[in-house]
Amino acid sequence: MRGWKSSWPWRVVVTAWGLVTLPLAAVAIILGAAFLGPKRSFWTFAPLWSRSVFGFFGMHNVVLGWEALPEEIREQRQPVVFMANHESILDPPVLMGALPIPAVYISKKELKWMVPVGWAAAMGGTIFIDRSNREKAVASIAEAARQIRGGKSVVIFPEGTRTRTGDLLPFKKGGFALAQDAGTPIVPLGIGGAYTMLPPGSLLVRPCTYVIAVGAPVDPAAYDNREELMAEVRARIANLREQAHERL
Repeated sequence: MRGWKSSWPWRVVVTAWGLVTLPLAAVAIILGAAFLGPKRSFWTFAPLWSRSVFGFFGMHNVVLGWEALPEEIREQRQPVVFMANHESILDPPVLMGALPIPAVYISKKELKWMVPVGWAAAMGGTIFIDRSNREKAVASIAEAARQIRGGKSVVIFPEGTRTRTGDLLPFKKGGFALAQDAGTPIVPLGIGGAYTMLPPGSLLVRPCTYVIAVGAPVDPAAYDNREELMAEVRARIANLREQAHERL
């Protein structure tokens, strides 16, 4: 099956299918909100769309190490900041369907007005950041930290952008400042397989195994400064990334 699913005609069909069904899923979320409520509607339809579409693509998810996390994290009593390496533009929708608990993303405020996808993302709890000037950006980060303390878990890609070479990029400080401000643990994730799924410059999705290796939580308060915290989390993500690639 993997052979014919790697053929370019099939890849054209499934890529087009994903692009067509994305706004349809967003409309289903918006309409479902009238019956289920906004948040429940999003977390009912969005992961369902993710798992069904990427399964149709020929992708198989593997999550390693989840059961080793503390119970309060697995049962959503403790919000966390998930930090992962970024191999593909498809990482966010894949993780949305693969992580066992809901975890929202931080996005530029402009996405909120992209109808209907932005509206659906807002219903799911996406945290929108205003980067138009420094004062607004600082206020947005403070608001994001408040929402995390209020119970939201988030996913952040500390590289800031997806890799173009397959190598781990330098980390940016923003996500670490947010985790410190929120006072919540950082759970490192290592992703493998996404670079193969949609390589840089390619428009067509390839079938693959997508591996997520989950590491032990890191307490930001245990580190004297942000640089030490960044170095520790980066080392853990690099190690988890190697584990994920070994599992492919």
